[in-house]
Amino acid sequence: MTDNSAEWMEPLDDEILELLQDEDVFMPDQIADEVEPRAPHVAYRCRELADHGLVTKHAPGMYDITERGERYLAGDLESDDA
Repeated sequence: MTDNSAEWMEPLDDEILELLQDEDVFMPDQIADEVEPRAPHVAYRCRELADHGLVTKHAPGMYDITERGERYLAGDLESDDA
């Protein structure tokens, strides 16, 4: 977890955002192949990240990191802003 993580975030969220930076990864199933939790939990976290503007949902099960998410990973957002 980055130093600027908000209270609502889980350590998995950073991993999800980092994986979404890769243009070839955009579905919870793809992310779940790379991280420990099962796809349903990854999908839930993607929805939470979308609710907070760190990822955007393009279609059911298809996500992409937003500019805000990129700024979060770069450490350019305060925890209250994430």
